[in-house]
Amino acid sequence: MTTSQTNLYHLTIREAAGLLKSGQLSPVELTQAFLDRIAATDDRLHSYIIVLKEQALDDARLAEAEIRRGDYKGPLHGIPFALKDLYDTAGVTTTAGSKVYIDRVPTEDATTTARLKSAGGILLGKLAMHEFALGGPDFTTPFPPARNPWNLDHITGGSSSGSGSAVASGQAMAALGSCTGGSIRGPASLCGIVGLKATYGRVSRAGVVTLSWSQDHCGPMTWTVEDTAYMMQALAGYDPKDPTTSTAPVPDYSLSLREDIKGLTIGVPRHFFFAPHENVNPEVVATVEKGLKVLEGLGANLQEVTIPSLEYVRAANSIIMLSEAFAFHEKNLRTRPQDFGEMVRARFRIGGMFSASDYVQSQRVRKLVNREFAAVLRKVDVLVTPTMTQPAAAFEGYDATSTVRGPSFTAPFNLTGLPAISVPCGFTASGLPVGMQIAGKPFDEPGVIRAAYAYQQEARWFEQRPSI
Repeated sequence: MTTSQTNLYHLTIREAAGLLKSGQLSPVELTQAFLDRIAATDDRLHSYIIVLKEQALDDARLAEAEIRRGDYKGPLHGIPFALKDLYDTAGVTTTAGSKVYIDRVPTEDATTTARLKSAGGILLGKLAMHEFALGGPDFTTPFPPARNPWNLDHITGGSSSGSGSAVASGQAMAALGSCTGGSIRGPASLCGIVGLKATYGRVSRAGVVTLSWSQDHCGPMTWTVEDTAYMMQALAGYDPKDPTTSTAPVPDYSLSLREDIKGLTIGVPRHFFFAPHENVNPEVVATVEKGLKVLEGLGANLQEVTIPSLEYVRAANSIIMLSEAFAFHEKNLRTRPQDFGEMVRARFRIGGMFSASDYVQSQRVRKLVNREFAAVLRKVDVLVTPTMTQPAAAFEGYDATSTVRGPSFTAPFNLTGLPAISVPCGFTASGLPVGMQIAGKPFDEPGVIRAAYAYQQEARWFEQRPSI
């Protein structure tokens, strides 16, 4: 493996960690390579809101000194990462992509930020996002929308738009996204990377700007499944600052990185995720069907399953999310509406129009769907579906209502809180990435990671990089 600065930004965490630990690679050299990559490409990608060049190099020098004296902290030590700009960073602006928060400077780090730093990670900067994690690619906000490295004329998906773009283009080795209806797995799918939304309560949300208290999740976005496992090891666990976090022990996620899935039973809910629909791209579905054949060839057993209430999930997810978002933002919506982008302001106001009955009925749907998923997951080990209904749309002619028409393939796992990962599964004829979603039982991130890793190692889509 060459370690010339030209291709350092294409190393995975696993590859770089070995070089850093052995002293063959300096954290300073690695960090500088990423800073140079950002400087060379971000005028086209718009992944970053702020680049912390001097801070990153200072942290890299500290990591270098620690490793040299034998204080190696693990696989994230000296690894450059970036944060969606709703993760609090002490002394560094956290805008959530909005003029409303344009001057907001937190006094302490989010728990997740602190945990990655404690593991030795090097923070490169704060990433672009859809305003307040809901606004869509909106040119009326203070920051230009991030662009897809596979085709700059196309969107990245959202709301973790900069996270998807930065990891896919080699501007960061890893990033954090947040997910309320699909905002980790969606950009991961559309940008050809890996994104994991862990079980609700597995990763702290303390110090992360709220969209929907009962559906928000935090999680990693990386180039490979093993890199996601390393990130999860640092992120997972109880946090007294977030009372929704679980006290369940955190497993060693690296033990899930094995290629044997013989005998694994995979549930396939074709009646919803694979059925013909005017708002579902048949090329996406066909690509994931090929992925299922790969899993079957590895020894997994495919079993069709039915989850009857899936058709109500999008409505329930949206009503709960928008109602809770309106409650969070109500004061600013009333006193400074002009500071919101057009898209997010309209969506938040819809949340103020739902009735108490709408919210309660949506919670009843949530309970029903949870019971149905629990029944199915007693019969199968994981579920496999397409991640998204469409490949990345073009900016030109983009219809902002497209995200709320038709089914959502990601929202069911926010509503239920189940763990779900998106792993690259191929490309459309026009060269746009397609993701396959693997979901599992509560707190069975190890099972989800195992299935995703086995597929990745067989299909090897990670060997293809965008040409930017």
